[in-house]
Amino acid sequence: MTQAASQAPLEAPSKERLRLWLQLLKTTRAIESQLRENLRREFNTTLPRFDVMAALSRFDDGLKMSEISGALRVSNGNVTGIVDRLAEDGLLVRVSVPGDRRAHRVRMTQKGREEFARQAAAHEAWISEFLGQFDAAEARAIAAEFNIEESADAS
Repeated sequence: MTQAASQAPLEAPSKERLRLWLQLLKTTRAIESQLRENLRREFNTTLPRFDVMAALSRFDDGLKMSEISGALRVSNGNVTGIVDRLAEDGLLVRVSVPGDRRAHRVRMTQKGREEFARQAAAHEAWISEFLGQFDAAEARAIAAEFNIEESADAS
């Protein structure tokens, strides 16, 4: 926070919260833009490709397309093209689901796991650099304050 902003008289809570929201949005967009650029420049990939691989990295048995879409909160159509290209690159494979001729699970290949590990390490370092003004305890406390998803899901 700038010194001038911290010394300005407080306005109505709704106005201050609106300012906070706008600052969070601006910061998120700036970080996301830099992440996109870094992924493109250093790995010749995109943030959506990284996101699909991140979702799959947590499930050794893979995920159905609808599960990937649900995890990323995007449409199946968005995921299909990304999965197609990742599979063409040898990073993912589609495996039939026993007992369901139409369903497939998508899994990372060994090449995909290795590539994702490289990308994830760089991603973590970039985020750490972007948010380096916060120590570990501050980062945890701020994250806890912004656990809005759980609050929204409970209502």
